[in-house]
Amino acid sequence: MTLLPVWTEQIKYLVGIFAILNPLGAIPIYLSLMADRRPEEMHRTALKAAVAVAVILTLAVWVGDALLSFFGIGIPAFRIAGGLLVLIIAIAMFGAITSTARHTDAEQAEAEAKNDIAVVPLAIPLLAGPGAISLTIVDAHQAGNWPDKLMFCLGIVGVAVIVWMVLRLAEPIGQRLGTGGLNIATRVMGLILAAMAVQFMADGMLELFPGLSH
Repeated sequence: MTLLPVWTEQIKYLVGIFAILNPLGAIPIYLSLMADRRPEEMHRTALKAAVAVAVILTLAVWVGDALLSFFGIGIPAFRIAGGLLVLIIAIAMFGAITSTARHTDAEQAEAEAKNDIAVVPLAIPLLAGPGAISLTIVDAHQAGNWPDKLMFCLGIVGVAVIVWMVLRLAEPIGQRLGTGGLNIATRVMGLILAAMAVQFMADGMLELFPGLSH
C-alpha cells in the first residue's frame, strides 16, 4: 500500500472519530455541568476529559480485536451492530439532540451532583461513548498492522487535543456560534456519521453474505 492511500484512510478514520465525539455538540452540556465553577477548574476538567478520551480510544485500538475474539464476535457482525449504533446516534444528531446511547437523564442528574465530571460522564459516555468505541475498534481492525495502528493512535491523540481546545474555549465558542451555529455543526457531523454507519453495515452484510454482491 502506498503512502497516500494510507494517509487517506487515516484521515477518513479520524474525521469519523471527531464527528462522533462531536465536542461542539457537547458544549451546552459541558457549560451547564460546569456552571458556577472557576475558570481554572473548567480548564483542568477540559484537559482531564481530553486525556481520558485519548486513553479510552487508544485502549480500544489495541484490545478491541482481542475482546471481540474472547466473546466469539466476528468483525462483520460487529460492523453491522456498530454501524446500527452509530446510525442511531447520527439520527439523534440530525435533531441536534444528545442520544440516550451517549448520555441519559439519570447520568445528567448524577453529574450535576458530582464535583469532578471530567472522566464520567464527560469523557465517557458523553464524548467517547459506545458509538465512538465501536467506530474505533472497526477502524483499528481495518488499519491492519501495528505501524498503521500506531499512526492511528497518534491521530487519536491529535483529535483529543482538538477536543481539549474546544472544551477550553467552550464559553467563547458557544457565545460566538450560538445555539443555531452549534446545532448546524452537530447536524453536519450527524450526516457524516450516518453515511459512515450505512457503509459499515453494508460492508458487514457483504462479508456475512457474499452472495449479496452478485
